[in-house]
Amino acid sequence: MAPRVSRRTAIDDFLDMMAAERGASINTLAAYRRDLDDYRAWLAATGHDEASVVTNAIRAYLADLAGRGLKASSAARKLSALRQFHAFLYREGRRSDDPTVIIEGPKRSRPLPKSLGVDDVDRLLAVAAEGCGDASRPLADRIAAARLSALLELVYATGLRVSELVTLPTEAVRSGRDTMMVRGKGRKERLVVLSPAAIAAVQRYRDLTTPKGGPRPKFLFPAEGAAGHLSRQVFARDLKRCAAAAGLDPERISPHVLRHAFASHLLQNGADLRIVQQLLGHADVATTQIYTHVLDERSRSMVRDLHPLTDTDDR
Repeated sequence: MAPRVSRRTAIDDFLDMMAAERGASINTLAAYRRDLDDYRAWLAATGHDEASVVTNAIRAYLADLAGRGLKASSAARKLSALRQFHAFLYREGRRSDDPTVIIEGPKRSRPLPKSLGVDDVDRLLAVAAEGCGDASRPLADRIAAARLSALLELVYATGLRVSELVTLPTEAVRSGRDTMMVRGKGRKERLVVLSPAAIAAVQRYRDLTTPKGGPRPKFLFPAEGAAGHLSRQVFARDLKRCAAAAGLDPERISPHVLRHAFASHLLQNGADLRIVQQLLGHADVATTQIYTHVLDERSRSMVRDLHPLTDTDDR
């Protein structure tokens, strides 16, 4: 009996392209495969295929998703996968058109990101730094405080994703430099700016953990375990403890909330949305536009404060 030969599909080729050209992670590729396998199963069940399916049929698929009780956000994610898949088929010459171009996504309300006020962040940073320089405390306690202080100062100064933060190489923060190169999603690199407070916090942490002239570890925040660096879970746990000590609701605080605070506070102080997009590492400015509520409020304040017709006493 001849061995069974596996047959590659257009989905396989699409996922290969996403991995090779866009650096998609294993989890991202798995999510795309689930969405596209569901789409392909629906096409087969309804007598269609990806090479000839028309726009109205894809709309019928989206209606079927809604009939299954899928949330608008999940349906929008699946439509995004279909758009990229059909754009790939068109670019590769496997279709002469892209049937997803004119399809509108399901309407969904996008919640505003949780954030913190400047005073809240100041309090959090102050509590994290307490005891770092107290020589009467056990060294392990001082190191833990210095590490958390360095983590918080870095994430608030740069807006790093938590995965980027905990995997920073030890040489990322260099003496005499106030910028740092970060490798983010899709292995793309971007330059971020370090605040004097962040630089000082990292140096304080290094002074406590690295012997003079001794070798430096691979990661800035090393830890025992297979990964070799601090886990996101440990950082999140320590952050919540710090929030409670600062009198803040721990349920409101997470590493991602500090990233949101970084972006919101920049925009409140007049930063350009495109610059914030670059600093956050967003591939599309549409992702950054979730923060436009900050800009909208600033615009209303400017009109109230500066426009002459808002002064009713002069009219």
